[in-house]
Amino acid sequence: MSYAFCSTEITGRVLTVTINRPESMNALHPPANAELAEVFDAFAANPDLWVAIITGAGDRAFSAGNDLKYQASGGKMYVPESGFAGLTSRFDLTKPVIAAVNGIAMGGGFEIALACDLIIASDNAVFALPEPKVGLAALAGGLHRLPRQIGQKQAMGMILTGRHVGAEEGKALGFVNEVTPQADLLTRAHAWADMIVACSPTSIRASKEAVYRGLDEPTLEAAYRGQSKYGEINAMFKSPNLIEGPMAFAQKRKPQWTG
Repeated sequence: MSYAFCSTEITGRVLTVTINRPESMNALHPPANAELAEVFDAFAANPDLWVAIITGAGDRAFSAGNDLKYQASGGKMYVPESGFAGLTSRFDLTKPVIAAVNGIAMGGGFEIALACDLIIASDNAVFALPEPKVGLAALAGGLHRLPRQIGQKQAMGMILTGRHVGAEEGKALGFVNEVTPQADLLTRAHAWADMIVACSPTSIRASKEAVYRGLDEPTLEAAYRGQSKYGEINAMFKSPNLIEGPMAFAQKRKPQWTG
């Protein structure tokens, strides 16, 4: 399927989604958001795809966030139910998503990355939530995800100033998993995806669901006792992978996972 504002590529079990508006620093307007929502709807529904990577076209920006020029021109503003880029309000996706951040990730661009499970950043990546500087606020999840991921004081230091944070500082703060030369960015993102694909997909989805739902529980004990009720946990115990994994280990071969 062809798209106007993004491109997709499938490599084995991995879907790579590239935001394709380099002339606008990959900023997103409503038609682009709607398109990306369709892409991630299809990813969620496809049993043959286990991991997604999202990145931006060109070497200047992952995404500069909301397309302010489109907004200023009077373009009708709306966001799909699944949120900015079809990701920031998608709370039921148990398949992993990796952000491969090349260059600028500002505002909604940073919020897209924060909505992903891993962030692999090029060494020229820059992150910020600068919305207060233009009379807005980071309401696509940034105000909630960033404190949960790096702690309240560090997050408030970014949120209340809109300051720019480079890739290495992002790694030190804890929201970046790896910093790599820009030329190697997608190679490294695919290396992480391949490590995930080597694991049982049912175990990966169960783990992701348990982590995120557990973080919303009031106590560690509540999270521990509640996980037995999670859908992906129950699916893992019913999956053929539960037998295949130990059998492959005993037979000293690679497991043949099913999705």
